[in-house]
Amino acid sequence: MNYLRNVEERGRDANPFFRLFDIKILNYREGHSLLSMIVRGDMHNGEGWLQGGIYTAIADEAMALAIYPSLDEVEHIATVSLTTTFIRGVREGTITAEGRILKRGKRFIFAEADVKTHEREPVLLTRSSAVFSVSKMP
Repeated sequence: MNYLRNVEERGRDANPFFRLFDIKILNYREGHSLLSMIVRGDMHNGEGWLQGGIYTAIADEAMALAIYPSLDEVEHIATVSLTTTFIRGVREGTITAEGRILKRGKRFIFAEADVKTHEREPVLLTRSSAVFSVSKMP
């Protein structure tokens, strides 16, 4: 797995999205991952809240990073469906995205991710669920 090997060697620098948003990889293993990000003002929408697509994007990355360790050397994934439920907004502080595999089949993997803030106590901000297709590359 080229991407996972790249992550192991270069950490967040293996992923341009991680560099752009200064996302830190806190933990990953087969079936689970944990990412963190500090919310910056240039990530806000017009109302001053963290822009909704960023929640979805970091959740997608957390789910993918939970999946990669379970893949064979020739397997690759692509997100085919992703739904995010927005529960609360955030304007500042650090958020985490925890990804996990719910079910792995031969052709599809079902995963989920929670995005939380931890300023005083953990608060659920969004929950995302996704389906990833698995394909084999020669």
